[in-house]
Parts: sequence; C-alpha cells; structure tokens
Amino acid sequence: MINYEGRRFRKVLESAGDAAAAPVARYHHEGDLVWAEFAGGDVRRGSLAGTCAADGTVTFAYSMVLDRGEVVSGQSVNTPEILDDGRIRFHERWERFGPHSDTGVSHLEEVR
Repeated sequence: MINYEGRRFRKVLESAGDAAAAPVARYHHEGDLVWAEFAGGDVRRGSLAGTCAADGTVTFAYSMVLDRGEVVSGQSVNTPEILDDGRIRFHERWERFGPHSDTGVSHLEEVR
C-alpha cells in the first residue's frame, strides 16, 4: 500500500502560472483512513476524508468554501500512478453535489 502521510498534491493545470494558484492538499494517512486539508487559488478552506484500498486507490468525500462564500461538496475516487521521478499522479473521477452539480475527471500530481 502507498503511504500518503505528509504528501502534498495539486491539480494539474494547462499552464505553469495557473498551477501556482491551484490549491495544495496536504494528506494524512493512518491505517486505511486518509484525510487532507487544502487552500489556495479561489478556495478559502477545504477538507477531505476517506479510505485507501490496498492498491493505493483513495475514495473520499470533500467539502470546501470558495472565496465567493459558496460551499461545495462532493465525492471522488483517485487512482494512483507512480511517475518516472517517483512522484504520484492521481487520476481523479469526481462528482460535485448541490446547485453546481457536475462530474468529471481531473489529474493531481504530488508537489515536492
């Protein structure tokens, strides 16, 4: 199993300038429990909590408060890929609930 304790992840964006403004999540890992806090860009504060499978796949629920005061929540399944340099890239299938409901696929990469 991959240990996510202390690892930081940020969404992969199209330009380096956009990446600098993207929220960074700091992960914690104990047993099969995984949780993280994140902030940055248009996210004032966010958190996630879920479980990690033996293959490193993380399934979690998340919530965040945006700069405009909106509260967003949803769920996600993140499948890890080990990159050539040893960092982890998540392939993230997400679903957002509520008035801004949506689904999609994103990629997150470990930040060192």
